[in-house]
Amino acid sequence: MIEYQNIFTRVQVHGHAYPGVPLPASDEPRVGKPIHVWLLGVFGDAQLGPIYLGWLGIWSLLCGFLAFEIIGLNMLASVNWDVIQFVRQLPWLALEPPAPEYGLKIPPLAKGGWWLMAGFFLTMSLLLWWLRMYKRSRALGIGTHTAWAFAAAIWLYLVLGFIRPVMLGQWSEAVPFGIFPHLDWTAAFSLRYGNLFYNPFHALSIAFLYGSALLFAMHAGTILAVSRFGGEREIEQIVDRGTASERAALFWRWTMGFNATMESIHRWGWWFAVLCPLTGGIGILLSGTVVDNWYLWAVQHGVAPPYVQDWPTSADPLLSKPAP
Repeated sequence: MIEYQNIFTRVQVHGHAYPGVPLPASDEPRVGKPIHVWLLGVFGDAQLGPIYLGWLGIWSLLCGFLAFEIIGLNMLASVNWDVIQFVRQLPWLALEPPAPEYGLKIPPLAKGGWWLMAGFFLTMSLLLWWLRMYKRSRALGIGTHTAWAFAAAIWLYLVLGFIRPVMLGQWSEAVPFGIFPHLDWTAAFSLRYGNLFYNPFHALSIAFLYGSALLFAMHAGTILAVSRFGGEREIEQIVDRGTASERAALFWRWTMGFNATMESIHRWGWWFAVLCPLTGGIGILLSGTVVDNWYLWAVQHGVAPPYVQDWPTSADPLLSKPAP
């Protein structure tokens, strides 16, 4: 029936704002007076605030702002401080890492030093925010699963911008800051190392990426479908099975023979989402350090067939031996 199509929240309950559970005496107080925003209530909880920042949050935001400013001002300088051209060309503007000849040294600011400085502040911002998430979880007495999921994304970021460049001995291996420039770097990276599609860890990363999207879509659809029976109250359905969880389980048993439970679907989703950047980081880390050409690696291990040389006069340079 049409009245059960609840993609958006149809009824919003208005009451007194909830300030949150008591904080430890050593913590800073929460800031901001809670307000209710109807538009937020369409998608989730209508209450906005109060917000807890603490010193870790303040320093994280400060470092993130410095990184953002360094990147933005360098991009603005690259178009001769023309604001109109800055807005027009923003997707193509970049802050590039140092050239290969600088290795791991600190280059002049105009030769990659700004990139190094922006990367330092951005990394500090992410690490401080991770520590803030971890400490907030401990202070509230909840698990630290969210912090460790965020750490998986930080792992991929560090592999791209710090760990792999250090292993290869030059900052030039890192990713530039910019929208299209970082996509161009990805395409060039794949070409340079013989097509990342043959990288098994890249394949795992994509499988977990699509798999997590599918799992969360299946879970969201299931809960919305049984919300008429109170299925959105998942904690209650976990400790006291009701008609919502029973019908959800029956649907998936009918359609694919197996169902995740109200508890386990979140473990499935967590692991799939976390393993996406973990395996992706491993695949990037192995490129250029252990494997120089993923296509040749795939041919050697029977994963991909060798190409037939239809034009023997134009041999593949990657298959020829380097000059002495």
